[in-house]
Amino acid sequence: MKKNFNTTLPSHHNSQAMKTIIRYTLAVATLIASFAAGAQNTRSGYFVDDYTYRFQLNPAFGNSRGFVSMPGIGNLNAGVNGNLNVDDVLYNINGRTTTFMNPGVKASDFLGNIADVSKLRVNTKIDIFSIGFKGFGGYNTINLNARADVGLNLPKSLFSLLKEGVSNQTYNIDDLAARGTAYAEFALGHSHNINKEWRIGITAKFLVGAGNIDARLHNANLTLGTDEWTVTSDAEINSSLKGLTYKTDINNLTQHRYVNGADVDGAGIGGYGFAVDLGVIYKPTLPVLRDFTFSAAVLDLGFINWNNNILASTNGPRTFTTDKYIFNVDDDAINSFDNEWDKIKDDFGAIYELDDMGDRGKRTTALGATVNVGVEYTFPLYRRLSFGLLNTTRINGAYGWTDFRLSANIAPVKCFDASVNVAAGTYGMGLGWLINLHVPGFNLFLAMDHTVTKVSKEYVPLSSNASVNFGLNFPF
Repeated sequence: MKKNFNTTLPSHHNSQAMKTIIRYTLAVATLIASFAAGAQNTRSGYFVDDYTYRFQLNPAFGNSRGFVSMPGIGNLNAGVNGNLNVDDVLYNINGRTTTFMNPGVKASDFLGNIADVSKLRVNTKIDIFSIGFKGFGGYNTINLNARADVGLNLPKSLFSLLKEGVSNQTYNIDDLAARGTAYAEFALGHSHNINKEWRIGITAKFLVGAGNIDARLHNANLTLGTDEWTVTSDAEINSSLKGLTYKTDINNLTQHRYVNGADVDGAGIGGYGFAVDLGVIYKPTLPVLRDFTFSAAVLDLGFINWNNNILASTNGPRTFTTDKYIFNVDDDAINSFDNEWDKIKDDFGAIYELDDMGDRGKRTTALGATVNVGVEYTFPLYRRLSFGLLNTTRINGAYGWTDFRLSANIAPVKCFDASVNVAAGTYGMGLGWLINLHVPGFNLFLAMDHTVTKVSKEYVPLSSNASVNFGLNFPF
């Protein structure tokens, strides 16, 4: 049989099976993201002495006074990080806003703006209640927090396939993945001076897991040629969430029952875990170094042991090869793409259909650890002014990132201090700042690690990096 595959199909003919590739992964990210509300503690406050929550950036830091938080808003965050911006996927064509799928957007222009792996991160810590006080030879903290860590990776090859349509080439979509963890954290911290130069701190964290979902394509290769199509996939979703069950449907052609969604009946404790934060501060007494302060911390070094693992999987690699279909670029032809696709889609779609493998029992997942390393220089001619350099690195496999932040910090009067900083790293450049008001019995701070500087005419931020940190606390 003659093969007459269309090699220049417009983008609106993208295959339904490729939509199935990303449907499971995006659903996972959406489900877990519902737990999340924003970004973790603002790094803009790392070098601000009276920023109440900098002990959560390095447990060796101790406040000059005790405090108690306003329940729920002692340390409230909202934000997101990513290297795929709104203006990378939305375009203005003839005065109208449209997506990259519009034929008026050249593939070369669109793909030239896309990174090899587009990343979206939401790392949340919402303070439910916190208290800090002096005692036991140092400074002590007690915290109850709700946390969520969400990551989504989208490979450039996926955008290439969506934009270019079915063409005679090979697509490797191995980096498509989503992961999310939500849990409650009860933390006990203590820090104290060893001597005039060294100060150490530790925070022990007891964790109660709400849920964890990890979806990934270990292998997804598509070779779409003129003589035959070959598709190979190897995918799985590990879900540890109480009350979760997969919904299934049947492929009428193959009679294969596959996962096509999920239900969550109720909620509850999904598991337990433990983590620690470790921190150290070194302030030299040597005259040549006495204006410098060095610090380092490792945060969230720990794990959660989950009670269950509901697995959906292709059950190993699956391969589909065909040369029996004829495609015609004429939409009115009997063998048009749409008509032929109705014949092939069940076979082709079965490659991406996941089996419900049931509950595989307990599993343990590590938390993504964060490393902060900082150096601060106090200006000798005006000691209320300092300059700081902070590197933050998230160690979390494919979901890791790094951030360098150079800041100027000032405390012109006793009741007020502020910081302004510039950042560069995995998610590009950014401008951050913090203002902190602290009078007897009252503390209010407002900060942004990534300031929104550009919006659309509909006031939608064009960058995927934005954060706001607000807190109300009562010093004593």
